[in-house]
Amino acid sequence: MRILIIEDQPEILQNIADYLELKGYLVDCAYDGLGGLHLAVTQPFDLIILDLMLPGMDGLTLCRKLRQDARILTPVIMLTARDGVDDKLSGFKAGADDYLVKPFSLPELHARVEAVLRRSQAHMENRLEVADLSYDMSTLEVTRAGKPIKLSPIGLKLLEVLMKKSPHVVKREALQELLWGEDLPGSDSLRSHIHLLRQAIDKPFDSHLLHTVHGIGFCLKVTSHGI
Repeated sequence: MRILIIEDQPEILQNIADYLELKGYLVDCAYDGLGGLHLAVTQPFDLIILDLMLPGMDGLTLCRKLRQDARILTPVIMLTARDGVDDKLSGFKAGADDYLVKPFSLPELHARVEAVLRRSQAHMENRLEVADLSYDMSTLEVTRAGKPIKLSPIGLKLLEVLMKKSPHVVKREALQELLWGEDLPGSDSLRSHIHLLRQAIDKPFDSHLLHTVHGIGFCLKVTSHGI
């Protein structure tokens, strides 16, 4: 597990980093908001520990930019000396997953880290992603580039199998069996549902993800042009 610590007080940062490394985590560090933002959007992390008061860019602004601008869902534990309810609510509204008030013990921080990572891993097991298309199977929410997409139950079933198999081709016969079993409807039914799915996930966007492989089936993948 790789953790990014963004904290401007060197002694606190070093203590956290040393402790988490002893617990087996890989740790990267940043001492200001801009440097932390750069690392967070250019490198993959499993968790971010973020101080609220930072030079260059404060923690609330940084967290909002991660969530709203960069669309990064990496869990965030926010550190702050402010313990008011309004301060905590501001942190959660900005996108923080947990909130720890200074001073805190390192074992408590470690316990929070483990808890947040467990929740994050459980959530990611229920999330499918292909490029900027995302499907949360626990809530049945589909988004592309952050925009919500409404699909019928059949559309959701089609999307799930195509995303799970991406970028590979799923044969037409396999999709028909998934949707209707041995009770196959007319020959144009699958074509109609694929058309509706394509209208929903591709038509409003510049690039197309759903492709027809003629005579074989369909696939979801990133290409420079449609097939």
